[in-house]
Amino acid sequence: MILGKPLLMYLGILTLVSLLFTALIAGLNKKGVKVIPFQWHPRMAAVAIFLALLHGLLAVLTYF
Repeated sequence: MILGKPLLMYLGILTLVSLLFTALIAGLNKKGVKVIPFQWHPRMAAVAIFLALLHGLLAVLTYF
């Protein structure tokens, strides 16, 4: 529990933000805005997948 809320909630929010940031990198690069290099897209995608799997695993483990 962090500030009275379960860790799973914060992990879900972090996963969503990471997923949106990954999509933002691709969208900005497609429009020609090179603020964040495209090489960060696969890295952020791997982070998003890892966080999603961890979030899902912890959610399932709360029922066992």
